[in-house]
Amino acid sequence: MIFLFFISFLVLQRLLELVVARRNAKWLLQNGAVEYGRSHYPYIVALHTAFIISLIAEYLLRKGTSFHESLFVVWVVLIALKIWVISSLGKYWNTRIYRIPGIALVNRGPYRFLKHPNYVIVVAEIALIPMIFGLWYTAIAFSALNAAMLAVRIRVENRALTCDN
Repeated sequence: MIFLFFISFLVLQRLLELVVARRNAKWLLQNGAVEYGRSHYPYIVALHTAFIISLIAEYLLRKGTSFHESLFVVWVVLIALKIWVISSLGKYWNTRIYRIPGIALVNRGPYRFLKHPNYVIVVAEIALIPMIFGLWYTAIAFSALNAAMLAVRIRVENRALTCDN
């Protein structure tokens, strides 16, 4: 029963993030934003969708998984950090890469300390979420897949952040 509540919350959280991203994208585009990395975005969506499917499949296939309360608490902290990231970027936060030429980069919140704090959180989530229920195969497989995806994503985003045209 805990897993059902957990996975339902996770899916709702991700859907809410997409709603916020869509709203912000509309504002960004109305204000002259340019999108970067459009070609790899469907792979990100596929990766995160497959991640959720893998969580459910491994949970159903494995008997006797356990719930790790301490890892759950760490995940709650990650959610708070993600909220800090999203609120720090405000209308500039998105699941896609947008850049409005001539606008200074955000340098508040966690962006004072890290260039890509959202990706640090995503890396931690991909590894941690499956481990809350002892789903080691999903944790390992998707951590590797996510690392490969982020290698592409961060390279594209770094180019976009230095581009001002």
